[in-house]
Amino acid sequence: MRIAQVTPYFHPHIGGVESNVYNISKHLLKLGHEITVFTALYDKTLPKTDELEGMKIVRSNQLMNLFATPVTPQLKNDILKERWDIVHTHAPPPFSSYYVAKAKKVGHFPTVMTYHCDPELPIRGGGVITGMYRYIYGNYTLRRMDLVLAETETYAATSRAIWNVHAKVIPPGVDTDRFNPRNKGDAIRERYNLGSSKVVMFVGRLTFHKGVNHLIDAASIYKDAKYLIVGSGPMEEALKSQAAASPNAKNIIFTGTASPDELPEYYSACDVLVLPSVTRLEAFGLVILEALASGKPVITSDMPGMREVIIDGVDGFLAEPLDAHDISEKLRMLLEDDELRKRFGANGRMKVEERFTWARVTKQTEDAYTKVIKKAGTRKT
Repeated sequence: MRIAQVTPYFHPHIGGVESNVYNISKHLLKLGHEITVFTALYDKTLPKTDELEGMKIVRSNQLMNLFATPVTPQLKNDILKERWDIVHTHAPPPFSSYYVAKAKKVGHFPTVMTYHCDPELPIRGGGVITGMYRYIYGNYTLRRMDLVLAETETYAATSRAIWNVHAKVIPPGVDTDRFNPRNKGDAIRERYNLGSSKVVMFVGRLTFHKGVNHLIDAASIYKDAKYLIVGSGPMEEALKSQAAASPNAKNIIFTGTASPDELPEYYSACDVLVLPSVTRLEAFGLVILEALASGKPVITSDMPGMREVIIDGVDGFLAEPLDAHDISEKLRMLLEDDELRKRFGANGRMKVEERFTWARVTKQTEDAYTKVIKKAGTRKT
C-alpha cells in the first residue's frame, strides 16, 4: 500500500502522537508498505522534504500557530499531489485532520483518523473555543472519515467528540526489546546519587495537564524515597520552585529530558512510575506501557483511558486525580512491599507482551486499512 500518515508535529519534535506515528510507520515499512508522513513546517530551519529510516517526510508551510496548533491549509494541496491507497490522519492538534477531510472531498481516497484525545485549552473561555471547533470543523472532519480509531473503549465512550461514533479500538504499542526488565539502571542511580533508596519516577512534558505538582505534594508527605522528575516544559521553573519549598526538597531531582538511548535505563533505575495527569489531554499515557514493559508497577490517575491500561491492584494502582494524599498512600503500599512490586511488575510485563507489542498493533492497523480500502472499492462499483 501507498500510505500517507498525517500528523501536526513530527520528527524532530517529540511527543506521544509523534512517537505513535513514527513507530506505526516504521513497522508498516517492515511489512513492505510505502510510507509518507505529512506534517507542519513548524520550524523554518527544517527542510520541506526529508527522509527518516525509509519513510518520506513532507512538511507543509504553516500559515500560523494557534494555541500550539499548526494551521497548514497548504497540506490539502500537498496531499493531492500524489495518489494514495489510504490516508491516516492523527488528532489532536485538530486542523491537520480538517485539511485531510477537505482533500478527501477532491481526491476521494480512503481515510482513517486516530482520535488520540480531546483538545483542551487551559485559558478563560477555552471550553467555548474547543466546543466551537468541535461543532464547526470537528463534525465536518468526522463525517468524512471512513474509520475512526480510538486507543481505549473508556475514552471513546466518554469523549465529547466521538462518543456517538462507532470507533474501532487499536491501542498504541511499546518496544518490548528496548524496554525490558533485563536493562540495567546502575549508571542512572550513580549519576543522581540514588544509592539504595527507593526511587519514584515521572516521565513526560512538564505541563499543567500532567499534574506533576500533585506528585511533588505527595513527595512532601511520603519522604522515604527519592523522586526523579524526567522531562522539561513550560511549567519547569514553577515546579522547581514548588519542589525547593518542599520539606523533602533534597529528595526531588529534576533531570531534564532523557535521551532516547538512555530512557530505558531510567525505567530500570526506578521502583515505580507515577503518572498523575489531571485532564483529558492524557488519554492513554505511553509512559505507562514503557514502565510496564520494563517490569515496573505504575500509579496513575483514575481517569478514562488510563484506567483501562492499569488494572488496579494487579499491575499498579489507580489514584484519585488531584489527590496527593492518595498518591502518597499508594506509594507507601508499593515501596514498603518488595513482593507486591515484584508481582505487579511481572503482571505488567506479561500484559504488554500479550496486548501491546508493535507487531500486534501494526497487524491490527494493517487489517483495518485493508477493510477500509475494500469497502471504499465496493462503494465505487
